Amino acid sequence: MPGDLVDRVRQRLASGGVPITSAATAEAVRAEVGGVASDMDVLGALRVLKQEFVGAGVLDPLLRDPHTTDVLVTGPDQVWVDGRDGLRRCDVRFRDDDSVRRLAQRLALAAGRRLDDAQPYVDAWLPGGGPMNRIRLHAVLTPIAAYGTCLSLRVLRPAVHDLSALRGMGTFGLADERLLTAIVSARLAFLVVGPTASGKTTIGV
Repeated sequence: MPGDLVDRVRQRLASGGVPITSAATAEAVRAEVGGVASDMDVLGALRVLKQEFVGAGVLDPLLRDPHTTDVLVTGPDQVWVDGRDGLRRCDVRFRDDDSVRRLAQRLALAAGRRLDDAQPYVDAWLPGGGPMNRIRLHAVLTPIAAYGTCLSLRVLRPAVHDLSALRGMGTFGLADERLLTAIVSARLAFLVVGPTASGKTTIGV
């Protein structure tokens, strides 16, 4: 699929001043190809543009995996997923850093925040829920990110375990359970600390 076709369609949509829907995207593709592109090129352009304009794009399948806790992008060809089997690099790819940047900016906009050269970082919650639950967005642009746009999406799923269940899973021991129960019963303020993915949010809620 010619990359310039996607770029031309993107520019047409950006300057059209109309909501970006599947129908508007298809119409823009037809207008740009002018009947000289193959059906495969048209379908390929539609697929790429849909990924850019809908949801989390190419990261959506990773986020919808029930075992995913984090999705990290450190470069166009460096996409990582953390979950049940630990952190691993996956085969998802972006065309270039501009594609990563556009996705980060679109997600920031969906969260009601700005992400641009004047405000090159964002920390926000994405709206919505459903199978993706709550998602926390972190993104950093250059020059803060030295080698290109960095994007982090953390999936926070509803906690479904009580303290006894967590103890049974080895999260903490009997003494810790009794201490937590006493703190909560006494309605005392407490602070939960620990490294990434150690269970702070699970215990806190």
